[in-house]
Amino acid sequence: MYTPITGFCLLGASISAIAAVGSVFELSSGTPELGMAVTGSILAAAIPLTVVFFMTAVKNSR
Repeated sequence: MYTPITGFCLLGASISAIAAVGSVFELSSGTPELGMAVTGSILAAAIPLTVVFFMTAVKNSR
């Protein structure tokens, strides 16, 4: 059954996945706008967040 929490988790997963992909592209450009440390930190945080949000949404929808 779909609940509002599922929607928020899917929204969080989408936003964090977009942040991860953007960080990869920024890092691959060689000169990220926010610097290597900040962009790397965003990438390091976004990957597990995407997984956690997505898995929470899947478990909640069952």
